[in-house]
Amino acid sequence: MADRPSSLRRTILLWLVPATAAIGALALLDTRIEARRTARDVSDRVLIGSAMAIAEGVSVDAEGGLAITIPFSALDMLSSTAQDQVFYRVDGPQGILTGYQDLASVSVAAGQETALADATYKGMPIRTATLSRELTTGEGTLPFTVTVAETTRAREALARSILARSALRIAGLIAGAALVAWTVATYALRPLDRLSRSIAARAPHDLTPVAADAPDELRPVVEALNGFLQRLSRAMAALQNFASNANHQIRTPLTVARTQIAVSGKSNAANALEKADAALIRIERVLEQLLLLARVEASGTRPALREVDVAALARSVTADLMPLALRLDQDLGYDGPETALARTEDVLLGELLRNLVGNALTHCPAGTVVTLHLQDHGPEGLVLAVADTGPHLTERQFTDLKRRLQPGHEMRSGTRGLGLHIVAEIAQALGAEIALDRRPQGQGLSLRVTLPIV
Repeated sequence: MADRPSSLRRTILLWLVPATAAIGALALLDTRIEARRTARDVSDRVLIGSAMAIAEGVSVDAEGGLAITIPFSALDMLSSTAQDQVFYRVDGPQGILTGYQDLASVSVAAGQETALADATYKGMPIRTATLSRELTTGEGTLPFTVTVAETTRAREALARSILARSALRIAGLIAGAALVAWTVATYALRPLDRLSRSIAARAPHDLTPVAADAPDELRPVVEALNGFLQRLSRAMAALQNFASNANHQIRTPLTVARTQIAVSGKSNAANALEKADAALIRIERVLEQLLLLARVEASGTRPALREVDVAALARSVTADLMPLALRLDQDLGYDGPETALARTEDVLLGELLRNLVGNALTHCPAGTVVTLHLQDHGPEGLVLAVADTGPHLTERQFTDLKRRLQPGHEMRSGTRGLGLHIVAEIAQALGAEIALDRRPQGQGLSLRVTLPIV
């Protein structure tokens, strides 16, 4: 079973809620420590206040001893809803004056008046405060201490109450953060939803760039999508161009072949079949060229280049086309060095040269001299030129030929076929430059291909 695609909203929540909960747990731990400290400080102040109230009730009697009266308010201030138990004792110079004899006092440091400590009394945890005072008489001073203790239920209840309220606030914060995150994610994803609806509403043939008001984070996606649409548009255009070229270039030879085969049964069969065979050969060559053109146009990228002996390749092309030149009574030759190296693609460059030379042989009259020149210009690169001594062309014919050599030019049916169109597409794929010039003598043309320096 395929994994269910993840949701951005769900992903945000899965990261945000546990992270916020972890932070909340740390905050609760800190709150617990602070709550216990706060409850202890508050209760300690009340405990010391109670000891001070009891100390206010200590006085000197007529015999010069200590007398004590426990005020009700001294112990009442320690009463709480937790029903804590309160214990006390008052000690004078001769020992305990009143209170619980087994209640231990807290040692008060020198220079201090009060001391606090945690202890256990009758199996219960208590907090004890001891207050050290003295009374002055005519015979001297009488020191005494007041010790007050209470159980810790009230302060624990106060700490729990503070912690519980903090926990509720943190839980509300987590829920609020999750709600805000969900809302913000929904709002932030609205451009993506609009983009999805815009693409879904497009017609199947609409490959124009997507114009979307996207945020910065979504802009690379839109640019990548537009780049893909542009490449797809070029591929579709190449496919349509292939279909159009095939329709224009194959229909006529097929018609000729069918006509000659039909005529062969009524007249000179050998001559008619020879013409039909020539038409079929032409169809085969046109199909090869169309497939090559489709491969070059559909690739969309430059082919892998390697070091090629262009001189050997030019001589090989000249040798391959020599039978055609002899059959057409043409003078075909090669002019150039024995070796000339360049970084290019040998198959495509070979097809480019075959089309240039074949085009010159096919469209020039008998007796024309066609020469494939190769010149090494060093840092400027290699220059391949196909020159012929064909007839003079009118300005309109010359302009039409130059237009055919422009990449992307829409090819129409005509006497010059696919040759120049394929040359233009291959040159663009190889990064080469093409130039068409009239020869200085006024007769014929020179078509130059400059291979780039790599």
